[in-house]
Amino acid sequence: MRHLSKAAAAALAIATAAGGLITAAPASAAGSVHLTKIYYNSPGSDNGSNASLNAEWVQIKNSTSRAVGLKGWKLADASGHTYTFGTYSLGAGKTVTVHTGKGRDTAAHRYQNSRAYVWNNTKDTATLKKPSGARVDTCGYNNARGSYVNC
Repeated sequence: MRHLSKAAAAALAIATAAGGLITAAPASAAGSVHLTKIYYNSPGSDNGSNASLNAEWVQIKNSTSRAVGLKGWKLADASGHTYTFGTYSLGAGKTVTVHTGKGRDTAAHRYQNSRAYVWNNTKDTATLKKPSGARVDTCGYNNARGSYVNC
């Protein structure tokens, strides 16, 4: 049988007295809501058409085992252009794409209804925040030759 050092025995006694041993969360509880991809340079020329605006987007994934309500969550760029989710629930394991232009919101696609580009073609940072302002995730890029970044 292995013997614990006095320090390890003391730490174990304190942890047990404080409410039990600390254990890892079950795998099913693991996961997060996070940014997965930013398509910042829409194909073709930036002509300002709605099709071109909607080819600029950010994907958000829920990798948890349950739906997450995103009402009031904000997606913003470094300049402060902000999209705020209305009443919306992102299902377990699902992804939502937030497009810059106009369109009809669905479970998989949301639209900022902007008439101007949001994501800079050379360098920018996306930030996802809860209604409290707590930062959930960020993803940045600095590449004028690319079109997208995987977060």
